[in-house]
Amino acid sequence: MSGATFILVINLAVAGLFCAAFILIALYSRYRSAWWFAAGYAAGGLYVALEVILPVLPDPRIGVFLGSIAFIGALMLVNIGLAYRYDMTPPARLLAAAFVIALTSTVLSLGLERDSVWRMLAYQAPFALMQAVGVYIVLSAHRRRLVDRLLAVFLLLTALHFLSKAAVVLLLGGAGASPQEYIGTAYAMFSQTVGAILAVATALTLLGVLIADLVKDITAKSETDMLSGLLNRRGFEQRLDEVARRHLARGLPVSLVMCDLDHFKMVNDTYGHAVGDRLIVLFAETLRACAEDHHVLGRIGGEEFAVMLPGSNVAAARLFAERVRSTLTRLDPAELPPEHRFTASFGVTQMSPTEAPLALMMRADAALYEAKRAGRDCVRVARVHQIIDDGRSFAVQ
Repeated sequence: MSGATFILVINLAVAGLFCAAFILIALYSRYRSAWWFAAGYAAGGLYVALEVILPVLPDPRIGVFLGSIAFIGALMLVNIGLAYRYDMTPPARLLAAAFVIALTSTVLSLGLERDSVWRMLAYQAPFALMQAVGVYIVLSAHRRRLVDRLLAVFLLLTALHFLSKAAVVLLLGGAGASPQEYIGTAYAMFSQTVGAILAVATALTLLGVLIADLVKDITAKSETDMLSGLLNRRGFEQRLDEVARRHLARGLPVSLVMCDLDHFKMVNDTYGHAVGDRLIVLFAETLRACAEDHHVLGRIGGEEFAVMLPGSNVAAARLFAERVRSTLTRLDPAELPPEHRFTASFGVTQMSPTEAPLALMMRADAALYEAKRAGRDCVRVARVHQIIDDGRSFAVQ
């Protein structure tokens, strides 16, 4: 067994392992992209298998043609998976055009002299073109994490590697007089070794992309309240700590609004928990409708909610709370009788520069209870001492 054949066998095993890994991720995560990646590496395994049996085929040109189509198909399947992973519609026309060009170029290459630069370019350029489409998909995506940039780099290196073979084949003494002799050449050893390294690097990076997304999804689920779709208490407190620290370091205000649905226990006891759940969902929808994109919303208890307003002072936070309250009073939930108004109480405060997030929540909660004692369906602002604004200290009632 030649060195190139040995590497081909290893490549076949690696393709199978990555195919299985992507299938496992697809089954666990339900990521559509993982199925396409698995299909791509299965097609890549078919290409490697055809390369292995090439010396024993009666007409090796058929094996070369089928192998080329299998590899182009593998790259196209991976590109479709990339588009789905980055929340894009697969560029069908671009992929179809690249496939037709690849098919035409492959057919033309079969009639050219094996060691000619033109034949190598005609054979390898379709692979480089399909990899370039993958680079385009990744760089067009909105997400630009380190792992995404690394994936684009490996895809680009692979595309350049295909194009470089036209020169490498001359430097290493040619690709053999026939497909059967190809396996024993130094060029085959180079081609299969470098191809294997780049294929493994790309596959590992693809796995890294999916695993990073999977960890993010799992974290999001652990921090999300399933009924309202807002952050749960753990997620909200963590986000409050992160955002507040960042904004205060830049001298920007951070305000907090605590909300509590009025007479919620009575609603559950009188009309049932299904109605109570519906009111929870309705209030969460009201918060979303009134909030800005940078506001952080959370359900931190049974009927208790919190909204962090980064960059907003206490006056702006109070206006927000009043907007939510007035919006709520205009609602007429079908689950409640006409005489039962759907209302909530609100406590508002602003974070001082040296205050801990827990202390901020306690003060907003105290203001919320003042609103409850004042008859509910109202907004109360906590007294804040030593809020620094342009070097001046003042108190807010």
